[in-house]
Amino acid sequence: MMREFEIERQFDIKIEVLKANKGVYYLKTNKGERCLKKINYGPQKLLFVYGAKEHLIKNGFDRVDRYFLNTEGEPYALVNEDLYTLSEWLEGRECDFHNIEEVKIAAKTLAIMHEASKGYDPPDNSKLKTDLGRWTHLMAKRIKSLDKMRDMIRKKSVKSDFDMIYLTSMEFYKDIGKKALTTLEGSNYYELCAAADQEKSFCHHDYTYHNIVLNKNNDVHVIDFDYCKREVRTFDISNFMIKVLKRVDWNMDFAKAIVQSYNSVSILSNEEMEVLYAYLQFPQRYWRLANRYYYNEVNWGQGTFATKLQGMINEQEKFLKLLGDFKEEYKL
Repeated sequence: MMREFEIERQFDIKIEVLKANKGVYYLKTNKGERCLKKINYGPQKLLFVYGAKEHLIKNGFDRVDRYFLNTEGEPYALVNEDLYTLSEWLEGRECDFHNIEEVKIAAKTLAIMHEASKGYDPPDNSKLKTDLGRWTHLMAKRIKSLDKMRDMIRKKSVKSDFDMIYLTSMEFYKDIGKKALTTLEGSNYYELCAAADQEKSFCHHDYTYHNIVLNKNNDVHVIDFDYCKREVRTFDISNFMIKVLKRVDWNMDFAKAIVQSYNSVSILSNEEMEVLYAYLQFPQRYWRLANRYYYNEVNWGQGTFATKLQGMINEQEKFLKLLGDFKEEYKL
């Protein structure tokens, strides 16, 4: 109860109902419905996120989960070393990535958000989050780690199903990882990073179905900016595209619809398309799954890991076909 009392006191509200809901809390208060969220990072990072949302609102993109301020004017409550944020409870449903019309709306919204992000100067006491210029290094490091994980398996006397699938598939993904790195190194990546740094824009960094909320009029709210940072916009686009495409069998029509809808707001240059292609090529999902398995990042069952890995391998041909079609379509 201490927590509820402190939340009430610091945000000057009275909580009538509190319910856990998908990693956050639904609150019914004397001032309306609210979303309470426990934050797993520090106040300086949170101030960067808060400032980013306020910047978007100031630039006309107000469909975000805006933070309420506490009685001291800070966007959080501090309870026993834990940080909590309070925002409006947004009614709506998650974006359906199988529905091409909703995917188009989401792509267009992403472009509007990127445009509104330009010119962001983070608050003085915040921590600047940036991945600009890091991706050649990150790709090279992740390609090397594929070898490291293979060597870990070779030392095991008893090998799991996941180990065996990994051993037979790793070279394929390492090869396309190297191709992605070559694409990125041969592109204007660093110039685009310098331009993004100069225009002071940022990316959402987790633009996926559960963070894109549509109401009954199909108006979109973008929520959960916890990972937002300075980054080239093609990272957000590729991340979003992969999350859509893996659900629709790597359907090129969806890929084209995303690019077209984004371009209807803000046109991607040929240089950006090349970087986008490098991100699409890179086997990020494969690396992440293996990394989670070998470094115990997620407590899934053994079977779940092996099934996910096998599912990814079963898509290889469709994935390669999409890359080929994309390259041809955009003359890369």
